[in-house]
Amino acid sequence: QVQLVESGGGLVQAGGSLRLSCTASGRTFNSNTMAWFRQAPGKERDFVAAIIWSGPRLYYADSVKGRFTISRDIAKNTVYLQMNSLKPEDTAVYYCATDPRLLGSSIVQVANSYDSWGQGTQVTVSS
Repeated sequence: QVQLVESGGGLVQAGGSLRLSCTASGRTFNSNTMAWFRQAPGKERDFVAAIIWSGPRLYYADSVKGRFTISRDIAKNTVYLQMNSLKPEDTAVYYCATDPRLLGSSIVQVANSYDSWGQGTQVTVSS
């Protein structure tokens, strides 16, 4: 099992930036796919971005393309989500997730594809 700890959330004005971090411990050698999801109050958990260790291959939700960037630091077992040009609709709890498989494009955006989740970090964007 992998343990994931997110950090970096907070309150920011629209147009601002935040960088989220997710550090993995435990079975880190097998965290081949890592992703960020978000969940706003009363809504489903939505895919944001994913990075496949082999490549790496990157995937983004259409709503964040050009504004968010996912990256990794293998030595630190950490994945980052740089969020720029933030909008009020980006307000949500952001969750880090991982799975030992190299997930393909058809399922990388599906929350049930992942076997380990972090506790989440709140991001609030004020207008």
